[in-house]
Amino acid sequence: MDSGRGDRPAPTTADAIDVLVVDDDFRVARVHRAYVERLDVFRVVGVAGTGEQAIAAVDELRPDLVLLDLYLPDLFGLDVIPRLRTAGHDCDVMVISAAREADAVRGAVRHGVVDYLLKPFDFEDLRGRLERYAVQRGRMLDTVVRGQADVDRVLAGGATGPVSPVLPKGMSAETAGLVERTLRETDGTLSATECAALTGVSRVSARRYLEYFHTVGAVEVSLRYGATGRPERRYRFLGQGGGLRSGGRGAGVGMGFRTRLWFRLWLRLISNTGRGVVPVCGRA
Repeated sequence: MDSGRGDRPAPTTADAIDVLVVDDDFRVARVHRAYVERLDVFRVVGVAGTGEQAIAAVDELRPDLVLLDLYLPDLFGLDVIPRLRTAGHDCDVMVISAAREADAVRGAVRHGVVDYLLKPFDFEDLRGRLERYAVQRGRMLDTVVRGQADVDRVLAGGATGPVSPVLPKGMSAETAGLVERTLRETDGTLSATECAALTGVSRVSARRYLEYFHTVGAVEVSLRYGATGRPERRYRFLGQGGGLRSGGRGAGVGMGFRTRLWFRLWLRLISNTGRGVVPVCGRA
């Protein structure tokens, strides 16, 4: 087990999110660690290569979030989670694995994971999920339940209502709508270059809007590998939820994503009822 701190200075903010990276391939673990450390609010406090090492590391380091591979040499990754709960640890878990079996995904949901990211992926894939997790965690850590409305907000991932969020600075609703329509009308996937050609915007702008839609859950990303160079990111529209709201200023958070998040949190609530604990995107 590697403590992960090394000579890198820890973030000065008291709100830093401590992360444990768990992967049996030390080279992959090194890449994941480097990705996490590129985000200021996160800091890697340790790296583990087996299930037993992961359990011991959580006990020693008390991370807020565990990036958990499933194919470990001694334990199946999902079997690590109940042992952590039995030991009284309420850290969040994000699965990062090549496991595509439906049973693995269903099992992860039942164990209350906050996200499930398939390998292979690149930094943008992980960054979007970590940033979304940080926002949800920040909203929910201080939640006080006074009534049903507060419970509904927690189960909805911190949403306060159907109001569309404002687009990030420098992005326009008109261009976002154009990119969204192009995605909706495409049979299959689009690259940023293809989207730029169809919409008339620059490739850089097309990629920025595509990545935004991916972040809010309206688009999924796949990687296409060629003979040389970096893999090409391909974007596919996920359906009716999650697009730009007509007449609004921003892109709406995908209902598909909200539904999945609600279901995930609901299962987590049920699984922890016996302990009287409801850890939602943070420590209970």
